[in-house]
Amino acid sequence: MVLLPSILDGLARTMSIKRGKNYHNDVGKETAEALSKEAKKNELISSSSGIVKSQKSDNLSSIFSKRGKKGINQDCLVVWEEFGCQEDMVFCGLFDGHGPWGHLVSKRVRESLPASLLCNWQETLSLTSLDLDFEIEKDRNLHWFDTWKQSFLKTYAAIDLELKQNSQIDSFLSGTTALTIVKQGERLVVANVGDSRAVLATTSEDGTLVALQLTIDFRPNLPQEAERITSSKGRVFCLHDEPGVYRVWMPNGKTPGLAISRAFGDYCVKEFGLVSIPHVSQRNITTKDHFVILASDGVWDVISNQEAVEIVWSSPDKEKSARRLVECAALAWKSKKRGIVMDDISAICLFFHSTSTTSISHSLQANYSLVSKFSTLNPTKSV
Repeated sequence: MVLLPSILDGLARTMSIKRGKNYHNDVGKETAEALSKEAKKNELISSSSGIVKSQKSDNLSSIFSKRGKKGINQDCLVVWEEFGCQEDMVFCGLFDGHGPWGHLVSKRVRESLPASLLCNWQETLSLTSLDLDFEIEKDRNLHWFDTWKQSFLKTYAAIDLELKQNSQIDSFLSGTTALTIVKQGERLVVANVGDSRAVLATTSEDGTLVALQLTIDFRPNLPQEAERITSSKGRVFCLHDEPGVYRVWMPNGKTPGLAISRAFGDYCVKEFGLVSIPHVSQRNITTKDHFVILASDGVWDVISNQEAVEIVWSSPDKEKSARRLVECAALAWKSKKRGIVMDDISAICLFFHSTSTTSISHSLQANYSLVSKFSTLNPTKSV
């Protein structure tokens, strides 16, 4: 393999010496694209239902997507193990499209974002000293997080601009959410726009399995979001036949009726308060943390965070855990959303390490009635 074995020790050091703008962009982009091709060749990238497992890490990713009843599946997913040729890194992304061309928008973002993020990460590293001697662990953590945060912010801005300039995809009335994570060693960084959600399964001090939500559901009625939209002359209100469902509207109140306050695309309301700026957060993973679920709102509309982690945990086969969660959500749609057309449903389950069932078996037994109602599913083929 002709690629550099380590971006951190190779490319970033080289780029820190030659800092011409074009050199940065060209080398970073070419390297990121080459790494992506190599990863696909080695089956370290997946964008379809199944699993991704690297022989060089303890991670295991289970992926599944099911088309709803609204037409073409507008959800897109991707998992990239050994992200950027780094053995201890994995990238996961989930994109939920909406609007007439939402399926094309989400697909385009899925194809562009991982390599763009990798390129920006390389560039951000190159602009800082790689030999900084931090005396305090807290300083090292802050530097690590700031590097990733700046990389995510640059990437999301670049992708949104790229969509706007893309003449082959009409993103004026279409867009997508974007929920992305990078796990590097025992650190996790999460970036999100829209209402797809990341939920961590962890163990409390008393040995109970608990769900911890890592993201914000960016709805227009959140105070900070509503203030930004209204100050930009956009409008936020519910339709009479949709009480409680707040949407973003243009000043004339006619279009587009978008139920999220942050997204890629949707340029009809970008000047009226919709933004593509992600919320970026971090978490240090401990032995009490077991896995993280990334799922579209098709899951969260009918299944709670706690139910989701228990469904995944109780799955007899971790490799099929995402499928189990999606099928549970599909069943819940039939019972909880009668008369409402089922949404697309997608999930990624990223397991951090080998997990023992002993410590939380009592918790699951106590909630057996909750989990057992999903245990007789007959999974259907995804579309």
